[in-house]
Amino acid sequence: VQLVESGGGLVQAGGSLTLSCAASGYTFGNDAIGWFRQAPGKEREAVASINNNNARTYYSNSVKGRFTVSLDNARNAVQLRMDDLQPEDTAVYYCAARAGASPYLWGMAVEYEYWGQGTQVTVSS
Repeated sequence: VQLVESGGGLVQAGGSLTLSCAASGYTFGNDAIGWFRQAPGKEREAVASINNNNARTYYSNSVKGRFTVSLDNARNAVQLRMDDLQPEDTAVYYCAARAGASPYLWGMAVEYEYWGQGTQVTVSS
């Protein structure tokens, strides 16, 4: 199983980026994909998650209304659209996969078995 993130980069405050998480050796089913981020000196933070069987989504309060997570079943991928980016969004962003789709566990990193290598997002002020 391999998860590969792409789409990171440098953007000015107020700008947008779309991250993609492509899965290989893994077929979406009754499970979920989550997005996490980690800024220097800070703990890893849950950002968003999507259930692969019903496309139900979850967001942290810090990104709700600005970020949108969606499925791209044709490409066996998940996208994270990020709008109105702010300097505090600067971090390495990771996608991860977990078995099951319990809404109570979406934000818990320990529940995710597979992780991508991360992609850097930098937002300048």
